Amino acid sequence: MAKVHLINVVVMDNPAPFDSPFQFEITFECLEDLKEDLEWKLIYVGSADSEDYDQILDCVYVGPVPEGRHMFFFQADPPDPSKIPVQDAVGVTVILLSCSYRNKEFIRIGYYINNEYTEEELKENPPPQPQFEKLQRNILATYPRVTRFKIDWNENEENEHEEPETMNNENSITETSLIENSPTMPEVSENVTEDIQMEN
Repeated sequence: MAKVHLINVVVMDNPAPFDSPFQFEITFECLEDLKEDLEWKLIYVGSADSEDYDQILDCVYVGPVPEGRHMFFFQADPPDPSKIPVQDAVGVTVILLSCSYRNKEFIRIGYYINNEYTEEELKENPPPQPQFEKLQRNILATYPRVTRFKIDWNENEENEHEEPETMNNENSITETSLIENSPTMPEVSENVTEDIQMEN
């Protein structure tokens, strides 16, 4: 049984200029005291063609964490434009928010991001070299891709995949016991991430 349940993730300051920090309000619950820190990490996927362009934007440690509900703000710097391939700078990419305990990841939330120019002239005639200062970042917070893993919290349990989580409003992800009854919920096999969409 998982000792940490994700209660809510709110994407803040969205949409925003490309060079502005990422901001999240994260709420989670611990079912019992955790002696070691939780590691929260945010990764920007610079290119779908290679993980070599992934950038770890920030990594924060929260803990030791007592039993109960907790909330904190996670802010991370924007990606380094010089490390993004020119052909992947404008358009859709992904950010990954993950949490690990004892170096074992137990939840990963992926958000699609659309980077686009706000000026019509640049939209119609994109410059050969991206002008990052004129790009707007829009996180598609209503369509997260979530994978949860049951990990070896006590170093004596077998790893297996848990049920996914689902969206309940425009900018948040919330656990639900009704997820298995949703007509739009796809089947999720072990260690596979699926799109999760709920009916309004």
